[in-house]
Amino acid sequence: QAQVVESGGGLVQPGGSLRLSCVASGTVFSLYDMGWYRQAAGKKRELVAHITSDGTVTYADSVKGRFTISRDNAKSTLFLQMNNLKPEDTAVYVCNAATSFLDYWGQGTQVTVSS
Repeated sequence: QAQVVESGGGLVQPGGSLRLSCVASGTVFSLYDMGWYRQAAGKKRELVAHITSDGTVTYADSVKGRFTISRDNAKSTLFLQMNNLKPEDTAVYVCNAATSFLDYWGQGTQVTVSS
């Protein structure tokens, strides 16, 4: 059974940085398109950043220039480097791994941006 597990969340002051990680197991990581989503309290889940199996990257407008998504296929790990964090970035960040036929979600990691 494949699974993805996130880590790296926490409490950070505005302007600070965090690096999230998502480790995949039980599957061939390199075949999957990977994404980071977030869901703030009382809001719908939204796509933050996405990277395809061939490395094509897209970002939500709200995080462009501040967040960087990357992947290490050798370590089956997805990253999200978040810089210049803002209070509105506060949310549960969830990792997704998908192909045309399969779709896996992690449990999420909480990111709180507050002074």
